Amino acid sequence: MKEGGLAAPTRHPLDWQNPDFYDEAKLDAEMRRIFDICHGCRRCFNLCDSFPRLFDLVDSSTNGELDTVESASFKPVVDACTLCDMCYMTKCPYVPPHEFNLDFPHLMLRYRAVEARKGSVTRADRELAETDRNGKLANVVAPLANWATDVTHKTARGLVEKVAGLHHEAVLPAYSGKSFETFAREIVPEVDKSAPAFGRKAVLYATCYTNFNDPTVGLAARAVLAKNGVRTEVVHPQCCGMPKLEQGLIEEVAEAARIVASDLKTWIDLGYDVIALVPSCALMLKSEWPLILPGDANVKLLAQATFDLSEYIVDIARKEGLAPGMQPVDGGIALHISCHSRAQNMGRKAADMLRLVPGADVEVVERCSGHGGSWGYKTANFETALKVGAPVARQVAAAKKTYVSSECPLAGLHIAQGVERQGGEAAPPQLLGHPIELLARAYGLAPQNLATEPRP
Repeated sequence: MKEGGLAAPTRHPLDWQNPDFYDEAKLDAEMRRIFDICHGCRRCFNLCDSFPRLFDLVDSSTNGELDTVESASFKPVVDACTLCDMCYMTKCPYVPPHEFNLDFPHLMLRYRAVEARKGSVTRADRELAETDRNGKLANVVAPLANWATDVTHKTARGLVEKVAGLHHEAVLPAYSGKSFETFAREIVPEVDKSAPAFGRKAVLYATCYTNFNDPTVGLAARAVLAKNGVRTEVVHPQCCGMPKLEQGLIEEVAEAARIVASDLKTWIDLGYDVIALVPSCALMLKSEWPLILPGDANVKLLAQATFDLSEYIVDIARKEGLAPGMQPVDGGIALHISCHSRAQNMGRKAADMLRLVPGADVEVVERCSGHGGSWGYKTANFETALKVGAPVARQVAAAKKTYVSSECPLAGLHIAQGVERQGGEAAPPQLLGHPIELLARAYGLAPQNLATEPRP
């Protein structure tokens, strides 16, 4: 492929089962090859903190070139990467099939995998990545968990910061007193048989966040889908493994992929589509798992059957048409298109979905929030995360809409905190957990927010 070519980018499977993948000398050679290309290009300087750190390293070196930069200096560059994939998807002209074969996020992942194999993942990071276990425990003691993690409780948050490394000012997601799976057994919405899309069946992959933190998103999704004639079931075999991927624990992610793909195959064989309720999880099912286990038939089948939630609603609208009955919702919405929504390469489906609401006033914000999963909560990264996300917060504040929403729940919380730091006289926008909640309101279906135990 020649520079400037029009061929679609592609991505190679991760060669994580090859011993060479963990060879430190070969890793260093590949990092130097790619970093030198990045140094000569610099199109990605404003995406995240990884690239400014890299370029500062080179610029402050003896001769201003990579060959005089010590390899030990590379770790801060790796640590700043949030695996958002935006350099690969939106900026880099050298991704495959270009002969330079540059995949910066997967290079960072390889570095972390090498470090993880050497035992460098901290106990705190390992425990934080056990999202299913943590969520189940927190559901049982939700009021206490939410009290302890509230930013207003200085002593408790100081202890959390000391033990878990989470910045005392970072707004952490609250836990529900009951899981989405439990709500789904108790509340089964009636499917509208008169809807144009009647006959569709979908299984909702609950995801850790929806299942344990904010079932309201799942309840709204089920209500809207039922209104549109879609029969739904809810499952959560286990976490998709994104928190462990961030740590370079690829083998554990592969095991999660095998378990979930095997479980969901049963539903796919029965004619169900698969809907992931969080973009990061949809990205794992659609893209990352097939690159980790390219020879697994169940993983390949699942990738082909999986939809992002907004993508699925828009698919209904385009193929069958949505059920009538939506009414305008007062107030506009500032909609953040999350990085992991963009990385799915499906277009601005959340914006397309919201514009199906009569008279919808939608302002799209398409830039990284700076959060990056658990990365932005950490003491070492919190201020950097707010700095990277400041342009988004400024744009949301300037929009002066009634609501702000992101398909990524953690990004939504982070943006709201960034807007609060912007100050100003205007009232801050109300945070919606997911844009699907606005559709539910338009249909008059919005469930009361009973799922999450409020912070005291």
